[in-house]
Amino acid sequence: MSVVTMKQLLESGVHFGHRTMRWNPKMEEYIYTHRKGVHILDLQKTMRMLDNAYDFVKEQATEGATILFVGTKRQARKSVYEEAKRCGAFYVNNRWLGGMMTNFKTIQKRIDRLKELEKMEENGELDEMSKSQQSIYRHRLEKLRRNLGGVKEMKKAPDMIWIVDPKKEEIAVAEANLLGIPIIATVDTNCDPDLIDYIIPGNDDAIRAIRLLTSKIADAYLEGREGYVSQEEEAQKEAEKEKNESGKATPDKETPKETPKEKVTRKPEAPAGKTEKK
Repeated sequence: MSVVTMKQLLESGVHFGHRTMRWNPKMEEYIYTHRKGVHILDLQKTMRMLDNAYDFVKEQATEGATILFVGTKRQARKSVYEEAKRCGAFYVNNRWLGGMMTNFKTIQKRIDRLKELEKMEENGELDEMSKSQQSIYRHRLEKLRRNLGGVKEMKKAPDMIWIVDPKKEEIAVAEANLLGIPIIATVDTNCDPDLIDYIIPGNDDAIRAIRLLTSKIADAYLEGREGYVSQEEEAQKEAEKEKNESGKATPDKETPKETPKEKVTRKPEAPAGKTEKK
């Protein structure tokens, strides 16, 4: 059974592409027809390819993989933020910083600076500064939060990435391809499908279409993570069980071994009738 129905796709406007003059010829196989100068996507293929992407994300999440949600265009920011928060994924919804994945060591320094400023805010150090200094530091803090707040806990490059509108996020696509990170993305009629690993043909401009597709990827990741956590819990229970069984088999305290009694050496007695010579 498909993870989404044809009715849901139609109601969300997933089938609407761009105008016929703004298309990429490589998307021809995913286009059903055109109407009033607008391409119409083949939703049968969208459903099938969304199922493939769903299974892939779920399988990877079951193995403990991490995912990064990327959508910096105005229509996608809210959906990317809410769905990433819901499933516990990392996200970038304001601006993609060059080198976010290929030069993560430099990005990590900015993340450390963000944590440092947040700690200063919590401790009240910022309140003790002059108003001009407070304004400077709070402006820096807000800027870092907007750009790096969603990847603050990310320790390394993600294992997969979900992108809304790969044409706009071309730098993120290039970095992911350079590192060999699988890309799952909504691919509209003006995009290049050759750059994407798991293509989901669909409208990347309508808010409802973005929310629907992003929520399905979030559901797949959430379902996979639940399976990963349950596997960890089972492994932990088995380890505890083995530990308890081994504890029962061996006594808590070893009983001290009895020390052998010292042998008393006696001088052999002289035979009767013989006396020792002096």
